[in-house]
Amino acid sequence: MFSELTIDRFHRFKKVRRAYFSLLILSVAFIISLFSEFIANDKPLYLRYNGESYFPVLSFYSEQTFGGRYRTEADYLKLKESTDFQKNSFMIFPIIPHSPLHSYLDEEGNPPHSPSTVHWLGTDSMARDILARLIYGFRTCMLFALCLMLIGAFFGIIIGGIQGYLGGVVDIIIQRLIEIWSALPFLYVVILIGSIYGRSFASLLIIMAMFQWIGLSYYMRGEFFKLKNMAYVRAAKGLGIGPVSIFFRQILPNGLTPVITIMPFSLIGGISSLTALDFLGFGLPPPAPSWGEMLSQGLNYLYAPWIAISTVAALFITLLLATFIGEGVREAFDPKSEYRIE
Repeated sequence: MFSELTIDRFHRFKKVRRAYFSLLILSVAFIISLFSEFIANDKPLYLRYNGESYFPVLSFYSEQTFGGRYRTEADYLKLKESTDFQKNSFMIFPIIPHSPLHSYLDEEGNPPHSPSTVHWLGTDSMARDILARLIYGFRTCMLFALCLMLIGAFFGIIIGGIQGYLGGVVDIIIQRLIEIWSALPFLYVVILIGSIYGRSFASLLIIMAMFQWIGLSYYMRGEFFKLKNMAYVRAAKGLGIGPVSIFFRQILPNGLTPVITIMPFSLIGGISSLTALDFLGFGLPPPAPSWGEMLSQGLNYLYAPWIAISTVAALFITLLLATFIGEGVREAFDPKSEYRIE
C-alpha cells in the first residue's frame, strides 16, 4: 500500500521523539475539541424529568417542556436549583458545566472573577468561563488553520505546477501576476471585505486563502521545473501519455516533498494569523470564542493576570507542538537526516 520510501520516512519521523509525541498530543487534543459541546457546556448531557429522558446538548427544549411558561430555551442552571425539579428528576452536566457564551454576572463581585473551584481558570471581563472559551477557541483555531492549509496547498500545487510544467511565456505572465497580487496590503483587504460582507469564519478563510498559496507555489514551480526534465518524464511523453496524466501521476507524486514539509509551518501561520486578526479586532465577530480576543482582554485587564497567562500558555503550547512536528517532518524528508538523528 505504501512505498518503501514512505515507510522509511515515517520511521525516521518516529525517531524524532519530540515530533512524534507532539503529533500524538496535538491530534488527540484536536479530536477531543471536536466534541467540545460534550466537554464544556451549560446544557446537560442527560436529563431525566417526570420519568422521561431528554438530551439537551443535542436537542432544543423550551421552558414549557419542564413546566415553564415560555417557549424560549430552558435555563437548565435555574431548573437544577428549583425545588420541584429536585424532587423527582436529575440531570448530568459535562465535566466543565459552563458555556463559552454564558455570562455569570450573578456571581459575587465584579468580573473578571479570579480562578476558583467553580471557574478553574477564572472568568473574563464579561464573566464568561475562560477554560470553556479556551477549549472552543482551540477548536476554532485548529479548524481554521487546517482548512487554510489545505486550500493553500491545493492552489499552490496547481498554480505552481502549471508554471513549472509549462514554463515560457505562461510562467512569466503568472509570475508577474503573483508578484502584483502579493504586493496588495493584506490587512486593508481584510478590512475592506469585512466591512462589505461582514466578518465570519468563511469570509476570513476565503480572504486569507487568497494569499496563503503564494509561498508554496514558488516551491512547486521549482520542483516541476526540475522534475519535468527527468528521464522517466521524457519516457512517459515518448510513450504518448497525455500532459494531464504526466502532471498528476508522474511529476506531482515526486514533487510533494515541499508541500508536506511546509504544511506544519502553514498550520502555525494560520493559527497566528487568526489570533492576530482577532487581537486587532478584525477577526471573528464577538462573542465567538477567540484566543486573540482573550489576549486583547488580558492586555486591557492587567490586574486580572489569569486571562493573559492562560491564553498565552495555550497558544504557546499549541505552536510549540506544531513546531516540533514541522521539525520532525523536515528531518524525515531530508535524505541526509538519517546521519543526524540520534
